Amino acid sequence: MPYQVSCIELLADDWARVRDIRLQSLLESPHAFGGTYENEKLFDEMQWRNEFGKLSFVVASVDGQDSGVMSIEILVGDFGSTCWIGGCWTDPKFRGVGLMRTMFNYVDRHAIERGWLVQGLGVWTDNDSAISAYEKLGFVEMGGPQPSSRQPGKFYQRMIRKTNNL
Repeated sequence: MPYQVSCIELLADDWARVRDIRLQSLLESPHAFGGTYENEKLFDEMQWRNEFGKLSFVVASVDGQDSGVMSIEILVGDFGSTCWIGGCWTDPKFRGVGLMRTMFNYVDRHAIERGWLVQGLGVWTDNDSAISAYEKLGFVEMGGPQPSSRQPGKFYQRMIRKTNNL
């Protein structure tokens, strides 16, 4: 029986859902993020709610279980990006069932009204599986590797994607 995959944008009152999946992502894939579980587990409700003032959070679920997350920040960025995708993660148990595609389909459906026309993101240069997944979604590498300000000695690659609605 195929999985039922869905996707929604969460609101500030859903802060606990964002907290739970973000902390799960930091525990499961600490190597993939600039943030750390040790730091973010200390955030209180107000800190999580404040994140909604600058970021939109999209969550994908499998059979009702939150299994993927991304944040979207409106900004004028490198290479013409109009928003920045961050904190992308999918639960390894459900990789390959279309969670990332479902979240980016959500971005595409709302791109014009929300200003998400050209998405940028950064991915660690040694995260080959993430780079491959982003390329399958239409992202292309732009510019060379950039040094991380959060994790000295690590480098990230900027990638850009134009929404499929253009």
